[in-house]
Amino acid sequence: MTPEAVGPYRKSSYSGHNNDCVEIAPTANGGRAVRDSKDHTRAPLGFARAQWKIFLTHAKSKAL
Repeated sequence: MTPEAVGPYRKSSYSGHNNDCVEIAPTANGGRAVRDSKDHTRAPLGFARAQWKIFLTHAKSKAL
C-alpha cells in the first residue's frame, strides 16, 4: 500500500550539494512516507507510527 502524505515532504539539511537523500512527510496515521529526493515518480515507502519510532530510536543511538 502506498502511503499518502498529509504534510509537505522535507529534506534533511545534511543532504549536501549532491542532493543524494530522501524526503520525509507525515501520513494520516501518524507514520511517515519516505521518497527519493531525485525521483518523485517512484512510490514512497510507508512506515507506521510504531515502525518510525523504532527507526528513530535506533538511528539516534548510532549517531552518538
